[in-house]
Amino acid sequence: MNKRKITAMVGAVSLALSSASFAAHHDDDHISVVMKDLKTESSMGTVKVSDYDDDGVVFTPNLKGLTPGIHGFHIHENGDCLATMKNGKTVLGGAAGGHFDPEATGQHKAPWSEAGHEGDLPTLYVDESGNATQPVFAPELELEDIRGKAIMIHAGGDNYSDEPKKLGGGGPRVACGVISE
Repeated sequence: MNKRKITAMVGAVSLALSSASFAAHHDDDHISVVMKDLKTESSMGTVKVSDYDDDGVVFTPNLKGLTPGIHGFHIHENGDCLATMKNGKTVLGGAAGGHFDPEATGQHKAPWSEAGHEGDLPTLYVDESGNATQPVFAPELELEDIRGKAIMIHAGGDNYSDEPKKLGGGGPRVACGVISE
C-alpha cells in the first residue's frame, strides 16, 4: 500500500470517526476493555475496541485520571497486566511482555507501517482534565488477531521510532487492560 493511499484512508477514517455517523461505519463486533491504573489497580475507564469495515481497528477510549498530554498506546503480546521483576526492579505491567509483533520485525514504527510491530498504535491524547475520549485508528490490525492481548498506556509520548530511545521513548507503563477472547 503506497503512502498516498494510506494518507487518504487515514484521513477518511478520521473524518468518519469525528462525525455523528460513526455507529453506521462499523459492525457490532466490539470489546469493551477495562483499563486499570498499574500503581493502584483502580479502574480508569474503558477502551472500546471495534473492527472498522475490515480496514483496521478503532480504539475508542473513555478514560479519566491520566496525566494531560500525549501518551504511548500499544498492544502488547500477552493478555496479562501483572507486575514482574527485571534486574531486581519491579516492572508494572511487565507480564504483558513487549509490543505485539507477530511478524518478528523487531522494529518500532508508525501505526500505518507494515515494517514494524503490529501493536504500534497512534498516540493517545489526554485533555487538560486528564480525560481521553478521542478515538484512534490502527489500519494494520484486525480484532480477531488481538483478542487475548493487552492494551498498554505509557507515561510519555511516542515518536514511532527506536531512535533516540527504543520503543518510541514512551516511558513507564501506567495503565493496562486485557482484550477478552
